[in-house]
Order: sequence, then structure tokens, then C-alpha cells
Amino acid sequence: MPELERFRAAVGGWAAGGPSAAAAEAAARGLAGDAVGTVVLVEGVSDQSAVEALAARRGRDLAGEGVCVLPIGGAMGVGRYLRLFGARGLAIDVRGLCDEAEEGYFRNGLAQAGFGTGLSRTAMASLGFHVCVADLEEELIRASGIEGVERVLAAGNDLARFRLFQHQPAQRGRAIERQLRRFMGTTSGRKARYARLLVLALAADRIPRPLECLLADV
Repeated sequence: MPELERFRAAVGGWAAGGPSAAAAEAAARGLAGDAVGTVVLVEGVSDQSAVEALAARRGRDLAGEGVCVLPIGGAMGVGRYLRLFGARGLAIDVRGLCDEAEEGYFRNGLAQAGFGTGLSRTAMASLGFHVCVADLEEELIRASGIEGVERVLAAGNDLARFRLFQHQPAQRGRAIERQLRRFMGTTSGRKARYARLLVLALAADRIPRPLECLLADV
């Protein structure tokens, strides 16, 4: 939806600061509340793909609902984004999904934005911020099982490439789960593509809990 793309671009420009930040802020404010009522902060585009795929699978139109899934390019700047959406910023609902290793950045960002200090993981979840263990790729691989992931790779015409990858010297001796995670990150766009395909292929009762809970919160 064009409004969401304009909103993402405007928020990114506002967060980046610099001479164009004021114009970006004005554009973001013009879209917030009308086209966008809730923002879901995720670390990267693969997380965005997974969230949007699960929503589509459930028959939800996030764009039509005014929900913008916003990749922020890593967790270190999450505090800045949270402040943009708080009471002194756009004053719209915000939710989030992060990896276990980045949980501290999200916790600190929530504290800086006035959501509470010393938040436990349970308290973060009550605010709509959920943590993947160890990350979303691992959650999806664990939920799918090795055979399930390989079926998805085969359907995507990548299983033969994965077999070749497994025989590279750096991959020999590694657990297959680690090989799969590494393989999905070796080519631009592959991680996002398989995040979507794995979500679509999972049995209904195998959706990773952080992803399931996040969608229930928006």
C-alpha cells in the first residue's frame, strides 16, 4: 500500500536526523492516525516477511487495518524509534519483535520511552513486545523440523544448493540447524523469502509462540 511505504520512508528519515528530518517528521505525522494506527517494530525484512505472511495466512489485511510492520535495521536504534511513536511523538500504538541477543536493547529502549524500567520478558510481552529464542530463523527451523525445512527448500528449488553448501569445508561438522540458518543468510533476499515460505508451510499448531503472540497483539 503506497501510504505504508511513504510512512516507512518518512519515519526512517525522521529517525536518521539531519537537514531533512523536519520534513520527514511532518510527512510521518500526516500519515499517522489516518493511514497508520499501529506500528510493529522488527529488526529486519525477514521478520517483516514472517509477520506479514502469518497475517495473510490468517486472512488479515494489516495495511487495511492501519498496521505498519517497520524494519529498523537492527536493534541498537530501537529506543529512538520508540520515542518517535510515544506521547511526544506520533502517539500511536507500538508493538515489537526481537531476537534474544537484542532483548536488552528493546528493554532499555522501552525504559527510555517511558514504558517502564527493569521490565521482565513477561512484562515486555504484556506491552506487546515479544522475544524469539534465539532468533526468528531458529524458531522457524525448530517449529518446522529438519525434514519440514528441507521440503520447503525443495519446493523453492534450493535443496540441491543447500546440499552443496553442506559440503563446504566451513560447514562440515556443524549441526544441520546451524547450516540451515547460515545458508538462509548467504544470499540477499533468501532469509526474507524463506521466513515467509516457512510460516506458510507450518502446521497451524506449530507457529512459533512469539510470532503468534505478536499478531494477537495487533
